Amino acid sequence: MTSNIKVSVTPEYDSKNSYPSENRYVFKYNITIENHENFPIKILKRKWLIFDVGFGYTEIIGDGVIGLTPEIPPTENFTYFSNVMLRSGVGNMGGKYLVKNTETQENFEIDIPKFNLLSEVLSN
Repeated sequence: MTSNIKVSVTPEYDSKNSYPSENRYVFKYNITIENHENFPIKILKRKWLIFDVGFGYTEIIGDGVIGLTPEIPPTENFTYFSNVMLRSGVGNMGGKYLVKNTETQENFEIDIPKFNLLSEVLSN
């Protein structure tokens, strides 16, 4: 929770789209952004730091989320799905959103909690 905005993440290994023999491990993740503030917010940008064991860090910066810059009214939430591919099958992700208070036009950052990525193939 950052500034009364809660970000929750649920990752899942995507075995149907993964090819371990080709070092391609795909993970889906579901994100819910809950606005507990008394003003509407708009998601402007995202910044991810992705760690892939054996391959290091990759930083991803872009506008909005999944091609959108959603506005979230007070007491409401926005949910979306996305995915990431790792070469090792083990890693983690975390980051930040740049959001705008659409009443005051003030920008501020909220945290995306770090979450682990572990392929089922490697956990057995």
